[in-house]
Amino acid sequence: MDYSSVQLNDLPDEIIFIIFKKLSELDVLYSFIGVNKRFNKIVHDSTFTHSLTLFNYVSCDCIYPLSDLMLDRFCLQILPKIGHKIKWLDLEPLSMKRILSVNYPNLFGFGIYNIEKQSALNLFTDKTSLMHQFKNDILSFAIETINIQDTTINLDTTMFTHIFNMFTNLKYLNFDPFFLCYQRISFSSPPTVFSSTLLELYVKVICVEDCLYLLDGRFNQLRTFCVDIGLLFPSRSVLIINKEKLPNLRCFSLTCVLSTEFYDTIIIPLLHRMSNLEQLSLYLLHVCRNRFINGNDLKQNIIDYLPQLNQFRFSIRSTILLKDQIDLPSNKDIQHTFKDFLNNEIISCVNYFQEDNEGQCHIYSYPYTMRRYDNIANNFPGGLFTCVCEVSLFDEHHFEHEFFIRIQKSFPFMERLAIINRKAQKHKQCKKFKNINQDLFVIGYSHLKRLVLDEAHDDYVEQFLLYTKTCLPYGVYLHVDYEPLKRVTYNFKRKATRINCSKVRYICSDTNLRFPKHFKDYFLNVDVS
Repeated sequence: MDYSSVQLNDLPDEIIFIIFKKLSELDVLYSFIGVNKRFNKIVHDSTFTHSLTLFNYVSCDCIYPLSDLMLDRFCLQILPKIGHKIKWLDLEPLSMKRILSVNYPNLFGFGIYNIEKQSALNLFTDKTSLMHQFKNDILSFAIETINIQDTTINLDTTMFTHIFNMFTNLKYLNFDPFFLCYQRISFSSPPTVFSSTLLELYVKVICVEDCLYLLDGRFNQLRTFCVDIGLLFPSRSVLIINKEKLPNLRCFSLTCVLSTEFYDTIIIPLLHRMSNLEQLSLYLLHVCRNRFINGNDLKQNIIDYLPQLNQFRFSIRSTILLKDQIDLPSNKDIQHTFKDFLNNEIISCVNYFQEDNEGQCHIYSYPYTMRRYDNIANNFPGGLFTCVCEVSLFDEHHFEHEFFIRIQKSFPFMERLAIINRKAQKHKQCKKFKNINQDLFVIGYSHLKRLVLDEAHDDYVEQFLLYTKTCLPYGVYLHVDYEPLKRVTYNFKRKATRINCSKVRYICSDTNLRFPKHFKDYFLNVDVS
């Protein structure tokens, strides 16, 4: 039988174009520009030249420069030929200077990632910086610094201000695009920065008044504002609430993951200033009130004040103190308040924790778009949450193996899992599932990077270390106290936990312990900090 060999060059242009679109622009240009005239014509299309990311990355928090060989080819052979076609560049600091030495007459935006804070600030304050050549041309800019634990807020705030001094026609600014690092700004007094051109702003701030400063009219053309607030507590006792309308704002997103006690006095009045708002996202993880936020609250206090609103996404967890109240609302009661939300699927979950004297009500629109989902209890309604990478579990009742199966299926891309539960499991032995002819499922967590069990009963440490129950990925960081770990692993000699432990990077917070000789050999790595 004869076999035919089809070369890439034998395929029609349309098929080659489809194949190239499956690859990154970086790979397409590096591999095919200059090969022949036909490929040159295809790869010069704006699909491959409009926007370029000129670094390698495993994930958004693992970025590294191009190899010397690849960088040479781009700077000497590729970029000079297509520089006039490039509108956006994503760069990292080690190769940035060389890449920007090429002429880009039509460049209107770029992003800088994985750069030290001080080095980033120097880009905008050093008169010899390459940034000056783009002073009037850059309309869109994104920056992500490193120094995650650095508390030098002043550097971030100063950098934020100088960006507007540098790029005088800026329309779009994303100050921390991956939302991964500690890159928050804060103002001790009204800032000096103004812009009549800015249309979109994405930023993280320290306090609620920082958010209010940014909405006091200094960005009077702003149409999209997405803000993450570190603390909703005002830093000063008297907070002046601006009542001036924000007629140009069309899209607003507010996230606050810490305690929020000013939902009624700050957030609601702020939203009432946005009369032309079309898209709203509210992500509030801990609202303290004397009653739960429900559908009636959202309609009467928010939706009825925003006549142009056509998209409302939210995840709001409100908490109340239990003080012998009667007629506490059930989950069914809360769900009933959303009966008029016809264009949205709304999920509610109500829990009363008697030991903590606290009631919690979590309401959210589905599909769920946040990166984290906290305080999941046994009555978790399930669903698929592909955006979530951080999960925490909490209950005053025990978690069983079936519960963890539901968690794994609901959060397939979970990277961080924390468990807070001091109650022992009741059904630890292997058993058969109904209608399924097999033993206890072994749960795999293929994307898990960090497992936090500092506040978990020994049974949950065992749940995740027994190879008959859990398959941990290689290199996962484990946070757990030494003594429960010692008990579960039978003084680090238990065969049934050795397989998972051999994949684990154990983080031990107690530096005064004396470990047995075989202790470190039981784990992939041990970090005593």
